[in-house]
Amino acid sequence: MEISLQSKKNYKHLDTITALFVAVLLISNIASSKIMDLGIMSIDGGVIIFPLSYIFGDILTEVYGYKRSRKVIWLGFTSALIMSVSLIIVGALPPDAQWGLQDAYNSILGLTPRIVAASLLAFFAGEFSNSFILAKMKILTKGKMLWTRTIGSTLIGELIDTVVFILIAFYGIFPDSLIIELIIANYIIKTSVEILLTPVTYKIVRWLKTQEEEDYYDTDTNFSPFKFSSE
Repeated sequence: MEISLQSKKNYKHLDTITALFVAVLLISNIASSKIMDLGIMSIDGGVIIFPLSYIFGDILTEVYGYKRSRKVIWLGFTSALIMSVSLIIVGALPPDAQWGLQDAYNSILGLTPRIVAASLLAFFAGEFSNSFILAKMKILTKGKMLWTRTIGSTLIGELIDTVVFILIAFYGIFPDSLIIELIIANYIIKTSVEILLTPVTYKIVRWLKTQEEEDYYDTDTNFSPFKFSSE
């Protein structure tokens, strides 16, 4: 499909998927401040919902192409940055003497620059890796075997995301044994969610391709994450 034709399309559901993608990202960032003990493993709270961002990322790239997905990833990145900076500023401002919850705020929402950097760098590296790999695999498989690229791209993207975030956020703070446990447990859970929800991903992708009359192949795409102008 010609790029000029895609740019003129009025997609019915792209805005909805974009909003859900950003919402999942922001919610998971806040939830990740809690470390949970599940008995057999320890995980951060963001694991409960964060894998959905990769599913939405897969859907975006598979249906609308890498260029559209790139814009959504940058929107998510910017939204997360704004949220993080806002929480830091609010936490630094003097609290009302009658409020009495400053310590609680700092414990849950008092993000440090280290956590913000970890979250943003992990998101950037993981999501762009996921989208790039899926787009390339779609061309390689000629659009067949969707499961190979949704699962394959997630295995790489989630690995990069998990390792980058946990090492930057917690190395030197938590014991090395807990760092390793968090990486392994988070990675297993995140990728398992992708695999288990593959049938759902299939149905959504098929429905969207029909609704949007789109099934984009990035054969001539510039895959630089920093390509902001229309192609």
